[in-house]
Amino acid sequence: MNEEKTKVDSSIEETAETSAVEKTEEPQEQPVEKTELELAEESIASLTDRLMRTAAEFDNYKKRSIREKEDLYGTAVCDTVAKFLPILDNLERAVATGSESAEDSVLDGVKMIKKQFEDTLTSIGVSPIEAVGNPFDPEKHNAVMTEESDAEENTILEEFMKGYLCKDKVIRHSMVKVSC
Repeated sequence: MNEEKTKVDSSIEETAETSAVEKTEEPQEQPVEKTELELAEESIASLTDRLMRTAAEFDNYKKRSIREKEDLYGTAVCDTVAKFLPILDNLERAVATGSESAEDSVLDGVKMIKKQFEDTLTSIGVSPIEAVGNPFDPEKHNAVMTEESDAEENTILEEFMKGYLCKDKVIRHSMVKVSC
């Protein structure tokens, strides 16, 4: 009987120890299996996110392509206009010398051609750089001479060749004389 009592006592102690250990340990969560609906919802959310990111990347690509295309077009226009500027210079010289000696009808024709040329340049975004009387700006002007004068220092006194801007980009610097 003692043996049985000892066995019963030891089993009671083991049971008490085991329940004490179980109480101190956190209960382990049973892995919850996701239902097909939850898996489908996660898949939809993932695909929707990928779609939104792809759409945003494509939109950025379109904007960048348009911007690059406009820049390329602007550069091409400026390069082309730069090649035509000597023609405008010659027209201006013809008007200047024509007023001294030529017939009025020829001079009027040259003036009309010059005006049409200037209007066309203006319509594509080309404008002359204002020089005489303005302060010297090395970004827009090319000083080829200096002269002492009563004007404020670094003021442009004379313009030898007109400079032009194409949409805020200098396509030809003005050749000028500057006061010192």
